Amino acid sequence: MKRNLLVIGGVVLACIVCFGALFAVSRLVAPKYHDTLIDGHLTGEYYRETTDHDVLFVGDCEVFEHFSPVTLYNEYGITSYIRGGAQQLVWHSYYLLEDAFRTETPKVVVYNVLALKYGEPQSEAYNRLNLDGMRFGRAKLGAIRAGMTDGEDFMSYLFPLLRYHDRIDKLSKEDWTYWFSDGDPVSFKGYVMHTGVDPATETPKEPYDPKLPETSMAWLERIAALCETHGTALVLIKSPSIYPEWHAEWDAEIAAFAKSHGLRYDNMIAENDAIGIDMQTDTYDQGQHLNVSGAEKVSRWFGAVLQKEYGLRDHRGEAAYDADYAALTERYENEKRRLSEGN
Repeated sequence: MKRNLLVIGGVVLACIVCFGALFAVSRLVAPKYHDTLIDGHLTGEYYRETTDHDVLFVGDCEVFEHFSPVTLYNEYGITSYIRGGAQQLVWHSYYLLEDAFRTETPKVVVYNVLALKYGEPQSEAYNRLNLDGMRFGRAKLGAIRAGMTDGEDFMSYLFPLLRYHDRIDKLSKEDWTYWFSDGDPVSFKGYVMHTGVDPATETPKEPYDPKLPETSMAWLERIAALCETHGTALVLIKSPSIYPEWHAEWDAEIAAFAKSHGLRYDNMIAENDAIGIDMQTDTYDQGQHLNVSGAEKVSRWFGAVLQKEYGLRDHRGEAAYDADYAALTERYENEKRRLSEGN
Protein backbone atom coordinates (compact mmCIF):
# COMPACT_ATOMS: atom_id res chain seq x y z
CA MET A 1 0.00 0.00 0.00
CA LYS A 2 2.77 2.38 0.99
CA ARG A 3 4.64 1.58 -2.22
CA ASN A 4 1.54 2.33 -4.30
CA LEU A 5 1.12 5.68 -2.56
CA LEU A 6 4.75 6.52 -3.31
CA VAL A 7 4.27 5.64 -6.97
CA ILE A 8 1.09 7.73 -7.21
CA GLY A 9 2.82 10.60 -5.41
CA GLY A 10 5.75 10.41 -7.84
CA VAL A 11 3.42 10.48 -10.84
CA VAL A 12 1.53 13.46 -9.44
CA LEU A 13 4.79 15.30 -8.71
CA ALA A 14 6.08 14.58 -12.22
CA CYS A 15 2.84 15.92 -13.72
CA ILE A 16 3.11 19.09 -11.63
CA VAL A 17 6.72 19.62 -12.70
CA CYS A 18 5.87 19.03 -16.37
CA PHE A 19 2.87 21.33 -16.20
CA GLY A 20 4.96 24.02 -14.47
CA ALA A 21 7.67 23.75 -17.11
CA LEU A 22 5.10 23.93 -19.91
CA PHE A 23 3.53 27.00 -18.32
CA ALA A 24 6.91 28.69 -17.82
CA VAL A 25 8.07 28.10 -21.40
CA SER A 26 4.69 29.20 -22.77
CA ARG A 27 4.93 32.44 -20.80
CA LEU A 28 8.42 33.01 -22.15
CA VAL A 29 7.70 32.53 -25.85
CA ALA A 30 4.27 34.23 -25.95
CA PRO A 31 4.36 37.88 -27.12
CA LYS A 32 4.33 40.31 -24.18
CA TYR A 33 2.65 43.27 -25.92
CA HIS A 34 4.18 45.71 -23.46
CA ASP A 35 6.95 47.71 -25.12
CA THR A 36 5.87 46.80 -28.66
CA LEU A 37 2.41 46.07 -30.10
CA ILE A 38 0.88 47.47 -26.92
CA ASP A 39 -2.64 47.02 -28.32
CA GLY A 40 -2.33 43.37 -27.29
CA HIS A 41 -1.82 44.39 -23.66
CA LEU A 42 -5.19 46.13 -23.35
CA THR A 43 -7.43 43.08 -22.84
CA GLY A 44 -5.47 41.79 -19.87
CA GLU A 45 -5.17 45.15 -18.12
CA TYR A 46 -8.87 45.14 -17.33
CA TYR A 47 -8.34 42.41 -14.72
CA ARG A 48 -6.17 44.74 -12.62
CA GLU A 49 -9.14 46.97 -11.81
CA THR A 50 -10.09 47.26 -8.14
CA THR A 51 -13.27 49.35 -8.51
CA ASP A 52 -16.45 48.88 -10.52
CA HIS A 53 -17.42 50.96 -13.54
CA ASP A 54 -20.72 52.62 -14.35
CA VAL A 55 -19.79 52.67 -18.05
CA LEU A 56 -18.00 50.06 -20.17
CA PHE A 57 -16.93 50.86 -23.72
CA VAL A 58 -16.38 48.07 -26.25
CA GLY A 59 -15.21 48.25 -29.83
CA ASP A 60 -12.17 48.94 -31.94
CA CYS A 61 -9.52 51.66 -31.87
CA GLU A 62 -12.28 54.27 -32.19
CA VAL A 63 -13.04 53.71 -28.53
CA PHE A 64 -9.61 53.08 -27.00
CA GLU A 65 -8.14 56.17 -28.68
CA HIS A 66 -11.21 58.44 -28.67
CA PHE A 67 -12.45 58.42 -25.05
CA SER A 68 -10.65 59.41 -21.87
CA PRO A 69 -11.90 57.82 -18.62
CA VAL A 70 -9.77 60.37 -16.75
CA THR A 71 -11.75 63.22 -18.32
CA LEU A 72 -15.08 61.49 -17.70
CA TYR A 73 -14.27 61.19 -14.02
CA ASN A 74 -12.68 64.57 -13.43
CA GLU A 75 -15.46 66.40 -15.29
CA TYR A 76 -18.51 64.35 -14.25
CA GLY A 77 -17.49 61.77 -11.67
CA ILE A 78 -18.34 58.99 -14.15
CA THR A 79 -16.41 55.77 -13.60
CA SER A 80 -15.60 53.97 -16.83
CA TYR A 81 -13.35 51.48 -18.56
CA ILE A 82 -12.60 50.88 -22.24
CA ARG A 83 -12.51 47.19 -23.17
CA GLY A 84 -11.37 48.04 -26.68
CA GLY A 85 -8.98 46.28 -29.00
CA ALA A 86 -7.30 46.66 -32.35
CA GLN A 87 -9.85 45.65 -35.01
CA GLN A 88 -12.06 44.29 -32.26
CA LEU A 89 -14.87 42.67 -34.23
CA VAL A 90 -18.42 42.42 -32.96
CA TRP A 91 -18.11 38.83 -31.68
CA HIS A 92 -14.98 39.82 -29.74
CA SER A 93 -16.99 42.66 -28.18
CA TYR A 94 -19.83 40.32 -27.26
CA TYR A 95 -17.61 37.86 -25.41
CA LEU A 96 -15.55 40.56 -23.70
CA LEU A 97 -18.83 41.93 -22.36
CA GLU A 98 -19.96 38.46 -21.29
CA ASP A 99 -16.65 38.11 -19.47
CA ALA A 100 -17.04 41.50 -17.77
CA PHE A 101 -20.57 40.72 -16.59
CA ARG A 102 -19.13 37.87 -14.53
CA THR A 103 -17.72 40.37 -12.05
CA GLU A 104 -19.59 43.66 -12.50
CA THR A 105 -22.80 45.11 -13.89
CA PRO A 106 -22.26 48.52 -15.51
CA LYS A 107 -25.20 50.85 -15.85
CA VAL A 108 -24.30 51.64 -19.46
CA VAL A 109 -22.45 49.78 -22.21
CA VAL A 110 -21.23 51.85 -25.15
CA TYR A 111 -20.59 50.06 -28.44
CA ASN A 112 -18.85 51.68 -31.41
CA VAL A 113 -20.46 50.45 -34.64
CA LEU A 114 -17.65 50.79 -37.20
CA ALA A 115 -16.55 47.14 -36.94
CA LEU A 116 -20.01 45.97 -38.00
CA LYS A 117 -18.84 46.36 -41.59
CA TYR A 118 -16.91 43.11 -41.11
CA GLY A 119 -19.07 40.00 -41.33
CA GLU A 120 -16.25 37.44 -41.26
CA PRO A 121 -13.08 36.93 -39.19
CA GLN A 122 -10.29 39.01 -40.70
CA SER A 123 -6.91 38.18 -39.23
CA GLU A 124 -5.24 35.82 -36.80
CA ALA A 125 -2.93 38.65 -35.73
CA TYR A 126 -5.85 40.82 -34.60
CA ASN A 127 -7.54 37.82 -32.98
CA ARG A 128 -4.40 37.31 -30.90
CA LEU A 129 -4.23 40.98 -29.91
CA ASN A 130 -7.79 40.81 -28.59
CA LEU A 131 -7.82 37.33 -27.07
CA ASP A 132 -4.34 36.43 -25.79
CA GLY A 133 -4.86 38.55 -22.67
CA MET A 134 -8.39 37.30 -21.99
CA ARG A 135 -8.72 35.15 -18.90
CA PHE A 136 -9.66 31.51 -19.33
CA GLY A 137 -13.36 30.74 -19.15
CA ARG A 138 -16.47 30.10 -21.20
CA ALA A 139 -16.36 33.58 -22.72
CA LYS A 140 -12.83 33.11 -24.01
CA LEU A 141 -13.65 29.72 -25.47
CA GLY A 142 -16.62 31.25 -27.28
CA ALA A 143 -14.56 34.16 -28.56
CA ILE A 144 -11.90 31.82 -29.95
CA ARG A 145 -14.46 29.70 -31.78
CA ALA A 146 -16.27 32.72 -33.20
CA GLY A 147 -13.17 34.53 -34.42
CA MET A 148 -10.80 31.90 -35.79
CA THR A 149 -9.77 32.31 -39.41
CA ASP A 150 -9.20 29.35 -41.75
CA GLY A 151 -6.20 27.27 -40.76
CA GLU A 152 -6.04 28.40 -37.14
CA ASP A 153 -5.71 25.87 -34.32
CA PHE A 154 -8.12 26.21 -31.40
CA MET A 155 -5.75 24.55 -28.93
CA SER A 156 -2.97 27.01 -29.72
CA TYR A 157 -5.03 29.76 -28.05
CA LEU A 158 -5.14 27.70 -24.86
CA PHE A 159 -1.51 26.54 -25.02
CA PRO A 160 0.56 29.40 -26.51
CA LEU A 161 3.61 27.17 -26.87
CA LEU A 162 1.87 25.42 -29.78
CA ARG A 163 1.72 28.72 -31.67
CA TYR A 164 4.82 30.57 -30.56
CA HIS A 165 7.40 27.78 -30.16
CA ASP A 166 9.35 29.15 -33.12
CA ARG A 167 10.08 32.34 -31.13
CA ILE A 168 12.41 30.44 -28.79
CA ASP A 169 15.49 31.57 -30.74
CA LYS A 170 14.12 35.09 -31.34
CA LEU A 171 13.52 36.17 -27.76
CA SER A 172 14.01 39.85 -26.98
CA LYS A 173 14.71 41.84 -23.84
CA GLU A 174 10.96 42.45 -23.61
CA ASP A 175 10.33 38.69 -23.38
CA TRP A 176 12.73 38.24 -20.49
CA THR A 177 11.66 41.41 -18.65
CA TYR A 178 7.97 40.46 -18.63
CA TRP A 179 8.36 36.69 -18.41
CA PHE A 180 6.52 36.53 -15.08
CA SER A 181 5.47 40.16 -14.78
CA ASP A 182 2.80 42.13 -16.63
CA GLY A 183 4.77 45.33 -16.04
CA ASP A 184 3.28 48.78 -15.63
CA PRO A 185 -0.03 49.58 -17.35
CA VAL A 186 0.26 50.81 -20.94
CA SER A 187 -3.19 52.42 -20.92
CA PHE A 188 -5.36 54.65 -18.76
CA LYS A 189 -8.32 52.40 -17.97
CA GLY A 190 -8.14 51.19 -21.56
CA TYR A 191 -7.38 54.56 -23.18
CA VAL A 192 -4.24 54.75 -25.32
CA MET A 193 -2.84 58.26 -25.52
CA HIS A 194 -1.39 60.05 -28.55
CA THR A 195 -0.33 63.70 -28.55
CA GLY A 196 0.97 64.17 -32.10
CA VAL A 197 -0.79 66.26 -34.71
CA ASP A 198 -1.10 65.22 -38.36
CA PRO A 199 -3.94 67.15 -40.03
CA ALA A 200 -6.63 65.42 -42.07
CA THR A 201 -6.27 65.28 -45.83
CA GLU A 202 -8.53 64.05 -48.60
CA THR A 203 -9.71 60.53 -47.79
CA PRO A 204 -9.59 57.66 -50.28
CA LYS A 205 -12.86 56.26 -51.61
CA GLU A 206 -13.32 52.49 -51.42
CA PRO A 207 -16.05 50.19 -52.75
CA TYR A 208 -18.55 49.06 -50.14
CA ASP A 209 -21.72 47.04 -49.67
CA PRO A 210 -24.54 49.43 -48.75
CA LYS A 211 -25.98 46.84 -46.36
CA LEU A 212 -24.14 45.76 -43.24
CA PRO A 213 -23.49 41.99 -43.05
CA GLU A 214 -26.29 39.89 -41.55
CA THR A 215 -23.75 38.09 -39.39
CA SER A 216 -22.64 41.34 -37.77
CA MET A 217 -26.17 42.49 -37.14
CA ALA A 218 -27.01 39.13 -35.56
CA TRP A 219 -24.13 39.61 -33.11
CA LEU A 220 -25.34 43.13 -32.40
CA GLU A 221 -28.71 41.59 -31.51
CA ARG A 222 -26.88 39.31 -29.08
CA ILE A 223 -25.11 42.28 -27.47
CA ALA A 224 -28.46 44.04 -27.06
CA ALA A 225 -30.00 40.92 -25.50
CA LEU A 226 -27.02 40.42 -23.18
CA CYS A 227 -27.27 43.99 -21.89
CA GLU A 228 -31.04 43.70 -21.46
CA THR A 229 -30.60 40.51 -19.44
CA HIS A 230 -28.36 42.37 -17.00
CA GLY A 231 -30.49 45.51 -16.87
CA THR A 232 -27.76 47.53 -18.55
CA ALA A 233 -28.51 50.31 -21.04
CA LEU A 234 -26.84 49.87 -24.43
CA VAL A 235 -25.74 52.97 -26.34
CA LEU A 236 -24.59 52.75 -29.95
CA ILE A 237 -22.12 55.31 -31.23
CA LYS A 238 -20.10 56.12 -34.31
CA SER A 239 -17.00 57.81 -33.01
CA PRO A 240 -15.64 60.90 -34.83
CA SER A 241 -13.33 60.06 -37.73
CA ILE A 242 -13.24 60.71 -41.44
CA TYR A 243 -11.58 57.48 -42.53
CA PRO A 244 -12.58 54.68 -42.90
CA GLU A 245 -15.72 56.29 -44.28
CA TRP A 246 -19.00 55.71 -42.44
CA HIS A 247 -21.57 55.54 -45.20
CA ALA A 248 -25.06 57.03 -45.11
CA GLU A 249 -26.68 53.64 -45.78
CA TRP A 250 -24.91 52.09 -42.78
CA ASP A 251 -25.85 55.05 -40.62
CA ALA A 252 -29.52 54.68 -41.56
CA GLU A 253 -29.42 50.94 -40.84
CA ILE A 254 -27.98 51.48 -37.36
CA ALA A 255 -30.43 54.29 -36.66
CA ALA A 256 -33.30 51.95 -37.61
CA PHE A 257 -31.89 49.16 -35.43
CA ALA A 258 -31.58 51.54 -32.48
CA LYS A 259 -35.13 52.82 -32.92
CA SER A 260 -36.60 49.31 -33.16
CA HIS A 261 -34.78 48.25 -29.98
CA GLY A 262 -35.38 51.44 -28.01
CA LEU A 263 -31.66 52.30 -27.94
CA ARG A 264 -29.80 55.58 -28.18
CA TYR A 265 -27.56 56.04 -31.22
CA ASP A 266 -25.13 58.93 -31.55
CA ASN A 267 -23.35 59.50 -34.84
CA MET A 268 -20.67 61.80 -33.51
CA ILE A 269 -19.44 62.68 -36.99
CA ALA A 270 -22.61 64.74 -37.32
CA GLU A 271 -21.84 66.34 -33.93
CA ASN A 272 -18.31 67.49 -34.76
CA ASP A 273 -19.19 71.18 -34.42
CA ALA A 274 -21.00 70.68 -31.11
CA ILE A 275 -18.12 68.59 -29.79
CA GLY A 276 -15.56 71.07 -31.08
CA ILE A 277 -13.54 68.57 -33.11
CA ASP A 278 -11.09 70.11 -35.57
CA MET A 279 -9.48 67.53 -37.81
CA GLN A 280 -6.59 69.89 -38.42
CA THR A 281 -5.53 69.77 -34.77
CA ASP A 282 -7.33 66.88 -33.05
CA THR A 283 -5.98 63.93 -35.05
CA TYR A 284 -2.55 62.32 -35.06
CA ASP A 285 -2.97 60.38 -38.32
CA GLN A 286 -4.86 62.49 -40.87
CA GLY A 287 -8.34 61.95 -39.48
CA GLN A 288 -8.40 58.22 -38.78
CA HIS A 289 -7.96 58.55 -35.02
CA LEU A 290 -8.01 61.33 -32.45
CA ASN A 291 -5.13 62.59 -30.37
CA VAL A 292 -5.54 63.40 -26.68
CA SER A 293 -6.97 66.83 -27.44
CA GLY A 294 -9.72 65.27 -29.54
CA ALA A 295 -10.37 62.46 -27.05
CA GLU A 296 -10.84 64.93 -24.20
CA LYS A 297 -13.29 67.00 -26.27
CA VAL A 298 -15.33 63.91 -27.17
CA SER A 299 -15.32 62.75 -23.54
CA ARG A 300 -16.56 66.10 -22.26
CA TRP A 301 -19.40 66.12 -24.78
CA PHE A 302 -20.36 62.48 -24.27
CA GLY A 303 -20.03 62.66 -20.50
CA ALA A 304 -22.74 65.32 -20.46
CA VAL A 305 -24.95 63.04 -22.60
CA LEU A 306 -24.41 60.07 -20.29
CA GLN A 307 -25.06 62.07 -17.15
CA LYS A 308 -28.23 63.68 -18.51
CA GLU A 309 -29.76 60.63 -20.22
CA TYR A 310 -28.82 57.90 -17.76
CA GLY A 311 -28.57 59.75 -14.45
CA LEU A 312 -25.12 58.39 -13.70
CA ARG A 313 -23.91 59.00 -10.17
CA ASP A 314 -21.13 61.51 -9.54
CA HIS A 315 -18.59 59.46 -7.60
CA ARG A 316 -16.30 62.39 -6.79
CA GLY A 317 -15.95 62.64 -3.06
CA GLU A 318 -16.03 58.88 -2.56
CA ALA A 319 -12.68 57.87 -1.10
CA ALA A 320 -12.00 54.68 -3.06
CA TYR A 321 -12.77 56.26 -6.45
CA ASP A 322 -11.00 59.53 -5.66
CA ALA A 323 -7.83 57.68 -4.68
CA ASP A 324 -7.96 55.51 -7.79
CA TYR A 325 -8.51 58.39 -10.19
CA ALA A 326 -6.07 60.74 -8.44
CA ALA A 327 -3.25 58.27 -9.07
CA LEU A 328 -4.48 57.68 -12.62
CA THR A 329 -4.72 61.42 -13.33
CA GLU A 330 -1.18 62.02 -12.12
CA ARG A 331 0.15 59.29 -14.42
CA TYR A 332 -2.03 60.56 -17.27
CA GLU A 333 -0.76 64.15 -17.00
CA ASN A 334 2.85 62.98 -16.70
CA GLU A 335 2.46 60.89 -19.86
CA LYS A 336 0.84 63.77 -21.70
CA ARG A 337 3.83 65.99 -20.87
CA ARG A 338 6.34 63.29 -21.78
CA LEU A 339 4.77 62.57 -25.13
CA SER A 340 4.30 66.27 -25.94
CA GLU A 341 7.96 66.96 -25.26
CA GLY A 342 8.89 64.14 -27.64
CA ASN A 343 6.79 65.44 -30.55
